[in-house]
Amino acid sequence: MDDSIRAFVNFLGVERNASRETIRNYRSDLQQLALFLRRTDNAPRSIQVDHVTTEDIRAYLHWLDRKGEKASSLARKLACVRSFYRFLVREDRSQKNPAEDIRSPKLPKPLPRVLTKDDANALMEFPAGQSLLSLRDRALLETLYSTGARVSETVGINLGDLNQAEGIVHLRGKGRKERVVPIGDIAMQSIKEYRDSLRSSAARPSSSRSVGDQPSAPLFLNHRGYRLTTRSVARIVSRYSSHLAGGAVSPHALRHSYATHLLDEGADLRSIQEMLGHASLSTTQKYTHLAADQLVAVYDRAHPRARPAGSTIPRKEQKSS
Repeated sequence: MDDSIRAFVNFLGVERNASRETIRNYRSDLQQLALFLRRTDNAPRSIQVDHVTTEDIRAYLHWLDRKGEKASSLARKLACVRSFYRFLVREDRSQKNPAEDIRSPKLPKPLPRVLTKDDANALMEFPAGQSLLSLRDRALLETLYSTGARVSETVGINLGDLNQAEGIVHLRGKGRKERVVPIGDIAMQSIKEYRDSLRSSAARPSSSRSVGDQPSAPLFLNHRGYRLTTRSVARIVSRYSSHLAGGAVSPHALRHSYATHLLDEGADLRSIQEMLGHASLSTTQKYTHLAADQLVAVYDRAHPRARPAGSTIPRKEQKSS
């Protein structure tokens, strides 16, 4: 097995041009597997890669789990074994891949950070000044937070998608599904200031002149006059949000903050589901969350036997008194 590991590591370095860290991690994981296989018989032995079974790999993962390895670590090491055996099969060093049909551990999906309302308001003000890029960035941040749109949906907005009179914007989401969501007056005003500056700017890129103000024209442009990309939006959000006390956030945190703040202010889950463009309400339920105190407050207001008859004092205050 050691010869096969060396061949695989060499393949990663020469043909895949993998980084030193990647190569080091793969080598370490495979050497750990080899050590486990040698110890299963309580004596050192020469491991034949073609003799390793699916049960051996399952036992290895179970051993790692009992050692307290995280699910993410188990998933990475299983992926390493899969890649190793795919290489061996291609090179005719093994007839099968014993890890191919083993399901990876289900990884937890941590919710993105939620901005406080104060932090969200502060973030909107960070693009200072009246330069074209500052106006664009302010309008971009306002749009993300005002609509809860995904980054891909935001960069896909065209001028014709905005309806200022009705205060709505047309979004194109996942699976080519389209929806209409409200957009706030402050965001619309920021967009107007940005587009007015773009039209009047003497340094306006030639490509943006050709796009003009047609309904199909992109709403947000980069400095060369082309449609802004999702990667650029991520950089913009990260740059401004790095000034917050909690550090930089991703654009997705603005979407999550949008949903959470709506819920905090009494918006119902079904409406939030529609505005976020979720096919299933369960997705929205996972995406948003309520603090324990808020849940208790809702229960106290709604349940007929939550408090003694005639009591108007919230339970939290009852307990502290």
